[in-house]
Amino acid sequence: MTPFLGELIGTFILVLLGNGVVSNVVLNKSKGNNAGWLTIAAGWGIALFVAVYAVAASSGAHLNPAVSIGLAVAGKFAWADVPVYAIAQMLGAMLGALIVWVTYRQHFDATTDSGAQLAAFCTGPAINSPVHNIITEAVGTFVLVFGVMMIVSPQTSLGALDALPVALLLFGIGLSLGGPTGFAVNPARDLGPRIMHAILPMANKGSSDWGYAYVPVVGGIIGGVIAAVVYGML
Repeated sequence: MTPFLGELIGTFILVLLGNGVVSNVVLNKSKGNNAGWLTIAAGWGIALFVAVYAVAASSGAHLNPAVSIGLAVAGKFAWADVPVYAIAQMLGAMLGALIVWVTYRQHFDATTDSGAQLAAFCTGPAINSPVHNIITEAVGTFVLVFGVMMIVSPQTSLGALDALPVALLLFGIGLSLGGPTGFAVNPARDLGPRIMHAILPMANKGSSDWGYAYVPVVGGIIGGVIAAVVYGML
């Protein structure tokens, strides 16, 4: 499997299972409706574990433009490969969102709350404050990217089992830092599904909130770059 295909498949799995658990919790008439934030955070952690374990051997399992950029800043990944990885990650995220929509099609139409429909695709702020929202996303992404760099370093790497601590890391980010913005901590995970929300037909569909769309992208990239700089200093 080529690195491009690995990143596409890995990000597809990540978003399919991650947005799948959100859909299960927030959409009407789902058996998991109102299961709560713990379920969502745990579901995203498991999604990352499966995705990383599945494609780490083929692409390194970045699954996130902030990770690819951070590794490039740290000198651990070629800058020329960053656009290739980012495109694969975006396409995988869009495909994952599409299959979630297919799976939960009737539940999207049964949900009258357009905000809940949007939440099943992408993130949004609990309190709309762009500067603070960017800071929150930067902090969460910093923890993710810095943690990944430390986990996969030669001194601490567990090989294929690195997928487990990385998954627990995302689970912890969701529990500890996810409240203000929903912890996108991944530009592709947010932007790709947001595009699909804009495209796909749904009853009671509202805005895709494009005024917020730049926040997970900018915050994620800032957090990834700072993580790489700090890692390099240490």
